[in-house]
Amino acid sequence: MRMLRRLYDWVLHWAETPYGAPALFLLAFAESSFFPIPPDVLLLALCIAVPARSFKFALIASIGSVLGGVVGYGIGIGLWEVLSIYFYRYVPGFTEQTFSHVQHLFATYDFWTVFTAGFTPIPYKVITIGAGVFEINFFIFLLASVIGRSLRFFLVAGLIYKYGPTMRDFIEKYFNVLTLVFMVLLIGGFIVVKYIF
Repeated sequence: MRMLRRLYDWVLHWAETPYGAPALFLLAFAESSFFPIPPDVLLLALCIAVPARSFKFALIASIGSVLGGVVGYGIGIGLWEVLSIYFYRYVPGFTEQTFSHVQHLFATYDFWTVFTAGFTPIPYKVITIGAGVFEINFFIFLLASVIGRSLRFFLVAGLIYKYGPTMRDFIEKYFNVLTLVFMVLLIGGFIVVKYIF
């Protein structure tokens, strides 16, 4: 926990530099398409450090995340062409019929799948790439991404804007417990994705 505490303090210092907002944009962008660490930690730290700029940080995270999601969608379309032969040949039980069934489910619940992944701890990149693989309607993908990611980031920003100092004191006091809860939610998101797909 001590290492995470140092990481938290290090992330907080970004708000005091001119690189905090660009770092948030890059992290949100990368997390939506290929990077494993969600931008929430940096968003939270930046908002706590400068509550008056919370909504600006939420907007930056939302834009970066949605644009990264578009790249993830493109990765899904592009990589599937290359990898599909491997999956059909070497992954036991993976057939064209199975693929069609999952594609149908994804298409049926396209908006809600993308929205849910965008708003919850479910790894968003898995869904952005999956949306490309299954070629769901791009407009629906984009709309669900904008709504889900914006709600998530603006909710965090709004809470910190309203309860900034109190929130910071709470996080400082319960840092270890909150870290464990966050890790459980993150791992739970990966487990949910594993059993859904």
